[in-house]
Amino acid sequence: MNSFKKAVENRRTYYGINDKSPISDNEIKEIIDFAVLNVPSSFNSQSTRVVLLLKDNHKKLWDIVKNTLKAIVPAEAFGATEAKIDGAFAAGYGTILYYEDESVVEGLQKAFPTYSDNFPIWSQHTSAMHQFAIWTMLEDAGLGASLQHYNPIIDEEVAKEFNINPKWKLIAQMPFGTPTVQPSSKEFQPLEERVIVFK
Repeated sequence: MNSFKKAVENRRTYYGINDKSPISDNEIKEIIDFAVLNVPSSFNSQSTRVVLLLKDNHKKLWDIVKNTLKAIVPAEAFGATEAKIDGAFAAGYGTILYYEDESVVEGLQKAFPTYSDNFPIWSQHTSAMHQFAIWTMLEDAGLGASLQHYNPIIDEEVAKEFNINPKWKLIAQMPFGTPTVQPSSKEFQPLEERVIVFK
């Protein structure tokens, strides 16, 4: 229990990362596999899909992001945007893409119409749990990560580049690598304003 709590406590957002990893590519995949097998989902839907991008494929993703943003961000502001992407995301070792399979969600909506409106919400819940579990395990393995949301503006190009199933909906992108800059201290709001106990 203590090691789990410590891992949760240590998980932070890292914007300073490099293209090195203290663990092998197979060990990174084992972390993802473990989460995909063991993280819960509503009605055991198992709707989460995960894509691991390494090496040139990782770089391709962030080139897509930059090219997409270049077309919509004012020219005078794009320099700062490009610097952020290159320094904090593309500089990493890899990126994890989190998807939800809409065909699974739609199947549950048809099978259980009473809960139809809730299944897309519950799908987001299971995605979030996968993100947190993988993020925490990456941290525990010595990797720093952050969570980004350039969807939906990159969805079409990413799907085309990596031949992604059109029924998979992109939820988030998680660039990761060996930390080069430690995050600043974190401020916490008072627990008594956030937790209520009835005995």
